[in-house]
Amino acid sequence: MPDYDVSAALDTDYYSVFSAFGTVSAEDRAHWERARAFIDEALPQMNEYWDRAEYPLHLVKRMGELNLLADGIEVPGLEPMSPLAAGLVNMEISRGDGSLGTVVAVQGGLALRSIAFHGSEEQKERWLGPLARGEELGSFALTEPDHGSDSVSLETTARLDGDHWVLDGEKKWIGNGASGGVTVVWARDEEGSVRGFLVEQDTPGYEAEVIEGKGSLRAIHQARIRLEGVRIPKDSVLPGARTFKDTSRVLVATRLGVAWSALGHATAAYEAAVNYAGQRVQFGKPLAKFQLVQDRLSQMLAELTSMQLHCVHLARLDAAGELRPTQASMAKYHNTRKARAIASTARDLLGGNGILLENHVVRHMMDIESIHTYEGTESVQALLIGRDITGVGAFA
Repeated sequence: MPDYDVSAALDTDYYSVFSAFGTVSAEDRAHWERARAFIDEALPQMNEYWDRAEYPLHLVKRMGELNLLADGIEVPGLEPMSPLAAGLVNMEISRGDGSLGTVVAVQGGLALRSIAFHGSEEQKERWLGPLARGEELGSFALTEPDHGSDSVSLETTARLDGDHWVLDGEKKWIGNGASGGVTVVWARDEEGSVRGFLVEQDTPGYEAEVIEGKGSLRAIHQARIRLEGVRIPKDSVLPGARTFKDTSRVLVATRLGVAWSALGHATAAYEAAVNYAGQRVQFGKPLAKFQLVQDRLSQMLAELTSMQLHCVHLARLDAAGELRPTQASMAKYHNTRKARAIASTARDLLGGNGILLENHVVRHMMDIESIHTYEGTESVQALLIGRDITGVGAFA
């Protein structure tokens, strides 16, 4: 048994961001509560999976059964989820575990959204339901070994050969890329246009290996993929994706999801610190009675509250169709930075106990490092925002 129980959810909402003025409807709250119930079920398992770097695929399927993977995408036969509900689900699952939160980002945010935005009716009918229900795994292969932040420079190629496309190239850091299912591969065609292709992972020439040695998001597998003469039917191309702007449309939508995920991680770290401060006794009294501890908890709460405000306001803009790409960039830029700071403070407040997986904080602290980087690094988000402010691009 652990010496301290720091995992209790405290429903931190100091400004009543989620409870005032009917912010969260009954329908949205039902999605949130379903995610909370799932995390209550999954959390006791996650430290061991994280420690062993094993991917709990049964939990991915469970999320699909509970309609927690769609990330706000409308899927026939599934209850729709508003942008706020999708954010709350993302937040709640990430409050439990970052690897599971990344499953939502990859399966729903990227793979499912790519097909929903750009796929043919036949492609949507084949893949949307199975991906959303967790019956099939999906991945999104854009990043390459030599092209991360400059992914617009991707080198993977696609050429027509009769009734087939032939793909060649390499991809890296692809969640679900070696786990079976379908991969949305982004490549340049012979005219230089960026296109998306649906590649089933058992296709000859598709070779993927799980990246080992990660210190973050250890309970989901990312892959390095090699595409060598991969032949896929001509109708495997996403007809609605013809430029990198189409790819970016998917990324902008999921960038806000990263801000919600950061909020979930930060909530877990803050609440662990509050729980611990009430239980840990030093110098004859609980840590919660020390002025310095109260000051640091206050700082953490102020940062957490600002993160909540960013997320809820942008969810409203998204629902109204008024969310601008750089606003999503600002939310990610702000929230992942604040999540890092909150997790660092929480780790320090827990002292030596802060590095134990049983107290969860170090797992969140390490997993935040990945979400701080993926979907565009801090520097890239700053340059996107800076270009919007000044009208001048500074990427090259």
